[in-house]
Formats: sequence, structure tokens, C-alpha cells
Amino acid sequence: MFLALAAVSLASCNAGLKKGDGGLLYDIHIDKGGPTIKEGDFISVNVIAKTDGDSVLFSTYDSGRPSFLVMQKPRSKGDILSGLALLAEGDSATVKTNIDSISKKGGQKPPFKGKYIVYEIKVEKVIAKGKLSDEVFRGRVNDYVKTQSDGLRKEEPGKIKKYIADNNLKVTTTASGLNYIITKQGTGIKPITADTVVVYYTGKFLSGKVFDSNIKEDAQKAKLPVNPMSPYKPIRFALGITGMIPGWNEGLLLLNKGSKVTLILPSSLAYGEQGYQQIPGFTPLVFDIELVDVIHPDPNAPKPVAPTLPKLQSQIQAQPKK
Repeated sequence: MFLALAAVSLASCNAGLKKGDGGLLYDIHIDKGGPTIKEGDFISVNVIAKTDGDSVLFSTYDSGRPSFLVMQKPRSKGDILSGLALLAEGDSATVKTNIDSISKKGGQKPPFKGKYIVYEIKVEKVIAKGKLSDEVFRGRVNDYVKTQSDGLRKEEPGKIKKYIADNNLKVTTTASGLNYIITKQGTGIKPITADTVVVYYTGKFLSGKVFDSNIKEDAQKAKLPVNPMSPYKPIRFALGITGMIPGWNEGLLLLNKGSKVTLILPSSLAYGEQGYQQIPGFTPLVFDIELVDVIHPDPNAPKPVAPTLPKLQSQIQAQPKK
């Protein structure tokens, strides 16, 4: 009886979906009828990836920018690239990839329960490689990316202003564009450049989605992967060192030891036009930071380097490699 109920439940979840190779299931909601995506094509795509229990794994909408990639040959039948190959510019679809089918091909099974990864996909742009020379193709891609980046750059101030207004925040803004709110005033010493600071932090997109944290409660709530080298420990770095984002170097100089602050950073004070891992270029960010300690430098000690923040989840190419 239980097996029969499970079969009925699975059938209802997949009702209306077409079957493809390798256990792939899909439903094209909007079909523009254009040429489908081929290997070598450039695509801009918005994606929400979920478990079949509706837990969101990642979403390009959190950062406010689609993912850019050059289409590659599917790694195995039924993977997400197989699903993308069914679509054209302007199409939207639900694509379900069978986890067991992919892991049997030599990939590592994802660390969550369920039979499928479910992708909600909207193809924003396709630049076909076709018979274009590499130079002409790269030129068209670069022109498109530049146009998108210019638009995002112009939209940044409005996005930040809206975030501050929507959350009814009373911020102080510095000459560089750093917005900050001291949420707890500490009474300890203030750091100066070259002092080592010890901090807890949580990083968020303006959508509120947490992308990184070394605070256990925040990380677990956001279902972030644990960094086995340093689980839930404060990071430390010397203020002013190369490699740390400018907004942190500036913002922490404003605090006394024991203070907590919210920093709202334009991309120029965060990861700039290039971005970093899951964070696209021209993305404003929010950091909640606690200054735990301030350590004066030892003139005989080796110079500290910027810490490597925990590795972030990738976006569209989330399937395990062979």
C-alpha cells in the first residue's frame, strides 16, 4: 500500500512533464519557437534551483542578475545542460534532473535527500556561435555583457536607496558611498590601519538572501555548507591589506571593539565590476559585522594576508562533474 501511495504521489508531481533521455523531465511554459541552444552558444539565463521538496538551492534572482555562460556538451544524459539544449531565447521551462541517474555516471551525489533537482529556467539571451569567427563571436558577447553591466551600474544607486527606504534604515553615508548603521556601540579601542581585527560577519544580497556567514545560527538558517577548516570561527586580518574589500577596510575603522554594524556597500566598495564566485559584478551587498577584538601589530611577526572567505555555491553549472 505504501509503495502504491508513493507511486501515485510521484506520478502527480510529474504530471504534465515530458520525458527526455537519462530520466530528464521537462515542461516548456513559454516556447518562442526560435533555434534551440547549441554547444558553443553564449547564453544569459535566470535560474532557480530547488530540491523536489521545494528547498531552494540557489537563485540568480537573489543577486539581481542572470548567469552568463557558454553552452557546453552535456556531461551526462539527463543533466541540466541537456535541459538547456531544449530551449531557445525567450523560452521558460521547468526542468527536473534525476539525481540517481547523474550520480551513476560517476558524479558525486548531492548532500540532500530527494530524487530530483528542479530548475525553473528563463532564457534571457542567446548569441549563437554558428559559423562566426572567434573574434566576431567574442565581440558580440563582449558588447552584450558591457551593455548589461552599464545598465546594472546605473541601477545600483536606486537599488541601494530602495533597500534603505524599504527597511526604514537610518544610515550614515561616507564620501566613498559607504552606508552604515552601528547597531551596538562598543566601548573598547578603535582599530587603526595595520591593526589586526577579529570579526564575525554575515553577508547578504539586497534581496535578503544570505550568501556567506561564519555565525553558526545564520549559516545554518541559510543552509550554507560548513567550512571544515574553520567552522563558525571569527576571521582575522590586518586592516588596510591588499585583498580585503574596501568597504570592510573603511567600515571597521569606524568601530570600537565590541561594536556591531550593518554595512551597505555599493559594488565599488565590494567586488566591483568583476564580481566574486557567486556574486556577479556591480552587485551591492549588505554585511552584518561584529568587531570581536583589536590586536596591535607585533613588529617582529610576519605580515598577515587577507583571509579566504568560505567558497560559495556555483550557479547554473551545479551538477557534479565526472
